[in-house]
Amino acid sequence: MPLSVYILALSVFALGTSEFMLSGLLPPIADDMGVSIPRAGLLISAFAIGMVVGAPLLAVATLRLPRRTTLVALIAVFGLGQVAGALAPGYAVLFASRVVSALACAGFWAVGASVAIAMVPVTSRARALAVMIGGLSIANVLGVPAGAFLGEGLGWRSAFWAVGAASAVALVGIVTLVPPIPPPAERPRLGRELLVYRDRQVWLSIGTIALTAAGVFCAFSYLAPLLTDVAHLDKGWVPTVLALFGAGALIGTTVGGRFSDAHLFGVLISGMVADTVVLVAFALLGRYAVAAVLLSFLLGIACFSTAPALNARMFHVAAAAPTLAGATTTAAFNLGNTAGPWLGGAIIDAGLGYPATAWAGAALNAAAICLALVSLRPNRRTPGSRVAGRADSTDQADQADQADQADQANNPVRSDA
Repeated sequence: MPLSVYILALSVFALGTSEFMLSGLLPPIADDMGVSIPRAGLLISAFAIGMVVGAPLLAVATLRLPRRTTLVALIAVFGLGQVAGALAPGYAVLFASRVVSALACAGFWAVGASVAIAMVPVTSRARALAVMIGGLSIANVLGVPAGAFLGEGLGWRSAFWAVGAASAVALVGIVTLVPPIPPPAERPRLGRELLVYRDRQVWLSIGTIALTAAGVFCAFSYLAPLLTDVAHLDKGWVPTVLALFGAGALIGTTVGGRFSDAHLFGVLISGMVADTVVLVAFALLGRYAVAAVLLSFLLGIACFSTAPALNARMFHVAAAAPTLAGATTTAAFNLGNTAGPWLGGAIIDAGLGYPATAWAGAALNAAAICLALVSLRPNRRTPGSRVAGRADSTDQADQADQADQADQANNPVRSDA
């Protein structure tokens, strides 16, 4: 795996820490800003909304720009957004800083994913994407608990300063170690890339990703108050439990990345089933401290094991438009990341309690499983995209995806399916 892919993972570490750290900082932010915890939770949705809008917008805007220059600009804007958040005098400014940071984060994910797959053989796409996502997993292992620890000891603003510093380190790494990416043999054309959205499989992938993310974030966004108010753990346990979630996420990403290239649908279905089971267990057993801690670890494994497969699947079905594929994946994940915290907050405001967010998350994951199973059905050939072939079973779907990869390697600009 090229060193530059690991530099992208380092950058994703900073991005992921900022995105996820609010789960451990909601109580102090709510107290400082004078708002309720559900309203503070909207800061998570604000970031996700920025990601949904920013991914396709910036992918289109930067389609013909040099890839490394684009990455440098985006990580710089992201770092400045963290500084603005640290200095925010009130909720409105903090909300705006989250949106700006998210726009830059979305663009970085979209462009970074296309750069990562451009630097590896077509049969190693899921592994390269898993390395990038591994930065997100390590953010959950180290960055998010560190943010909660800093928030507890030095105030929540110190966590934003720390992410700003990590962004500066990532900026230096990109400038010095990520090589220029040669332009494609054929100049990208937006009109042709947009044709991928005529493909049914692309929309099924979008729906599967969005529902999966919404299911996880519906419960995870309110993990800190669930641990303290329902499981009655001391608030000092929150960073430790978040670190366990992150450790599980790292294990899940590693396992998913290892097997997704060969067994894409097998990883997808098994991971989403595990996700649903863990969330149901959380709803039933979350009031017990030991169970809540253990289930947080298992939730990290389950939800992140599907991430490499979900990413790789989109690049398979929309391979004729790699930049828009990355942007679409980012937007789909964050569409779920937007809806999940909002739904969880609505459930809490309705007086149903924190465990009800896990029930809702399990229902959303069950819907994602249904969409994934639908995508196993035969798909009509659609101009402008690269779609997997007929798949009447899990193994057939895996073989179709591998054949699609090999064909794309031999015909990189072919537009028919």
